[in-house]
This record gives sequence, C-alpha cells and structure tokens, in this order.
Amino acid sequence: MKNLKIIFSLGLITLFLSSCANVYRLKLDSPKQIKGSQKFSITVEEKEKKPIDSIRYYLDGIRLSSNKNIDVSKSRLGVHAISATIFYGDTQKKLTNTIVFLADKSPEIFTYTIVNEYPHDEKAFTQGLEYHSGFLYESTGQRGKSTLRKVEITTGNVVQKIDIDKKYFGEGMTIFNNKIFLLTWQNKVGFIYNLDTFEKEKDFYYAQSKQGWGLTHTAEKLIKSDGTERLWFLNSETGAEESYIEAYTNDRLIKELNELEFINEKIYANVWQRNSIIIINPKSGAVEGIADLKGLQKKSGQKGSDKVLNGIAYDAENDRLFVTGKNWNKLFEIKLQKKQ
Repeated sequence: MKNLKIIFSLGLITLFLSSCANVYRLKLDSPKQIKGSQKFSITVEEKEKKPIDSIRYYLDGIRLSSNKNIDVSKSRLGVHAISATIFYGDTQKKLTNTIVFLADKSPEIFTYTIVNEYPHDEKAFTQGLEYHSGFLYESTGQRGKSTLRKVEITTGNVVQKIDIDKKYFGEGMTIFNNKIFLLTWQNKVGFIYNLDTFEKEKDFYYAQSKQGWGLTHTAEKLIKSDGTERLWFLNSETGAEESYIEAYTNDRLIKELNELEFINEKIYANVWQRNSIIIINPKSGAVEGIADLKGLQKKSGQKGSDKVLNGIAYDAENDRLFVTGKNWNKLFEIKLQKKQ
C-alpha cells in the first residue's frame, strides 16, 4: 500500500446569509471524527445571537430526532454526511459537513507458521484464488495473458484453463452457486462461467464502484473490492452494487484493498503492494486484525512491489488457509496466530 491517510472535513462551516437588511452569520459545529461506540452532538449557532425559528438536523440525508447524543454504534465506519436546514423569517438555508466514524480499538496483530509449501506457476500473475472440492481455482492478470484456471494443490499442475479475451485485464474471482464469477480491471464488466466447462454464460456490470479488483462472497451476496477503502456488496443475480462498507482502523482508513476471501464470517483482504492480510468486520468495516506475512515473498523467489502477496483461499472443511502472490513460485498453507 502506498500510504495510509485519515480523511476528514473541517468541523466548522461558516456561511453569511441575508434576510431583508440583516446579515446572518451561521456556523455548524460537529466533531471531525469519533469512535463508533461514542455519541456526538451537532449544533447551529448565529454568531450575533440573531433569532432562528427552527433547525432540522440530518445524518446521511435521514432526519435526526435530536441533535444531541447521536448514537452511531450500528453504523458502518467511514465518511458520513451531516447537514442542518435552518429556518428564520421567510428564509431557509442548508449547511453541510462530514464526519468520520472510526473503529473503537486498534486491530490485533497476527503472525504465521508455514504448514506446507507447494509448487505454483511462476508465470501466473495471480489476481484471484479460491478453494473448491479439492482444487484451487485461480484467475490471472495482465492484458493478453489473463486466464482462468483449475489447479492441483500438491503439484501446481494446471488441469483446466481458458484464456480471457486480450482486451481485458483479468482480476479477482469467486465460486458461488456452482458458477465462477470473474472481474475485469478497468472495463466495468465481469463474467460468469460454467464451473465444470469454463464456458462463459453471462456478463454482469458494475457502475458505482471504480474498478474491479478482488471478489468473494457470503452466503447471499458477492463482495467486491475496487482499489479503494470500499467493499461493495453485489446482488448475486444481477451483479448490481447494493451497499458498501469502508475499511477503517481506530485511527485511519485502509485503501487499495485487493484480493478477498470470506472466512468464518470475516473478510480477509490483501492490500496492494503490502505483504499482509487485513481482517475486516463485514457489518461495520472495522479492521479487527492484521496478519504480517513478511518473509513469504522472499521464500517465493520474488522481489519488487509488483510481485507481492495476492491470493487467499480457504478450505473450510479442513481448516486450511492458502496464500500465494503475483508470479510466486510457491503456494503456502499457513496458520495464523495472535502475536504475543
């Protein structure tokens, strides 16, 4: 990841509003950021104490019953809009601002042990990885080189493969309801394949998210990353983006989320150009864990920022976690444990 930034807006907005011969000097006060379990208040004042008839307060466009002790404990983390509509005389004006909700506590840190090492195709620019019925399914990138493949775990042999049209840069994939869903990077289109034959059956399109990066699923929804801090929940029938969360720690956002896997009701995500995995709460976006996987890239025979960790697959039945990276010559089965 290139950098980590806290995104916030000014906590004070001042507007000059005219009503007849009077000039109103209004200000909207709010915190810049708060922890998700905290309550907060917002106020509007007229600097010269001129009369205000009434004020309506809103959070993300939804009117609040009160501007005091606002409870956001069930809200997603990230940037939210606050606003106030002010009425005085025959005049109505609106003030707007933003506030950032952060995770309550810092993420737990995990280390790893290597359980097994297996061969991996060093020419595979891994973008998506998934375990299914004893095999790994993998999507690879680069224009003119993108593929979808089925791979033997222990040998690394590719037992089934198709090439993606050369105009597309292949990205993340997942298997859902016995179909393979695969993203493209910048074309805002994904493909649905027959699991057995790899025959393409349907396209789906994403209009709100910026790009296609990683893909996984819950029992009902597809989850898609787009290179930002956002994770989108897609309708599994149409591919339409229906909602999103944003990944935040207790003090910052995490951008450039990449390959994804849904494990034990948590989202595991690679971060572009980082040899680590972050563990995200799918309801709030809180980053609850960070797994430091330094050392695996070197063991895979690769160096450089473009040959980093990217590929997470989980065998739920046997509790096996597999990871690999872009052009790595090894696939690793690992166990995570909390750092003491």
